[in-house]
Amino acid sequence: MEKKERHKRFIEAWGQLGPKWGINKTMAQIHALLLASNEPLCYKCIKDELDISMGCINMNLKTLLSWELIYGVDVPGERKEYFVAEKDMWKVFQMIVRKRKEEELIPMMAILDELGTAQNPEEINEDPEFFDTVKDIKQIATQVDRVLDNVANGENQWLMKGIRMIMR
Repeated sequence: MEKKERHKRFIEAWGQLGPKWGINKTMAQIHALLLASNEPLCYKCIKDELDISMGCINMNLKTLLSWELIYGVDVPGERKEYFVAEKDMWKVFQMIVRKRKEEELIPMMAILDELGTAQNPEEINEDPEFFDTVKDIKQIATQVDRVLDNVANGENQWLMKGIRMIMR
């Protein structure tokens, strides 16, 4: 398989996986294109390669930049903006974990705190199963939160050691 075909298949596959990970297909394709590239790419390069609008590229690059999955770089002699992807996949994984935790787990835990707190003891007495369920979900979410903190802030050996222990 030729390099161009290999890269094209990678971009397509990454684009299909993106929505399963909580990001849109186009963002995943832009990320894949930057991951596959050996050199920084500008807006026009991305547009030419993926055939998407400049507005769509701009919006998705801003999100990828905010997630710290890509970086803007200076190219000597060029006035255009150029971008490269973070190629350390452990860092990529950590950044995605941090962002997903921030956007999904923390808001859910806030809602659980609100719903699991009774204004008076009568509320618990009239709906004990609900309060028990919320308490159980909150306990699991708290444990998941601790694990995600370890993943987001730790070394990959910690995670790999844990996975190996689970697999035995």
